[in-house]
Amino acid sequence: QVQLVESGGGLVQAGGSLRLSCAASGRTFSSYTMGWFRQAPGKEREFVARISRSGGIKFYADSVKGRFTISRDNAKNTVYLQMNSLKPEDTAVYYCVADLRPLTKVGDSYDYWGQGTQVTVSS
Repeated sequence: QVQLVESGGGLVQAGGSLRLSCAASGRTFSSYTMGWFRQAPGKEREFVARISRSGGIKFYADSVKGRFTISRDNAKNTVYLQMNSLKPEDTAVYYCVADLRPLTKVGDSYDYWGQGTQVTVSS
């Protein structure tokens, strides 16, 4: 079992930056593939980024590639999402996710989800 708590969301102007953090409980954080999803009002939830257990492999949605960076600190049980050059279409609730399966096996189905943090980008 792992519990995930996101923080760092807020209101930012287009072109600005935010860094989301996700703190995980438990002593086996390094065993989990971690990721971020988002859901905008009236839209389906979509994949944003994921990172392997060691942090050496990362994947991004095309919509955020080159603007967002996922990273993790296994000593601090925390995964981050650095978001730069934010656009109004990035407005959404952002969810941290975790799964014990390796990155190559997890797909878009994760066992553990955080409560989400709101990101609003004004134009």
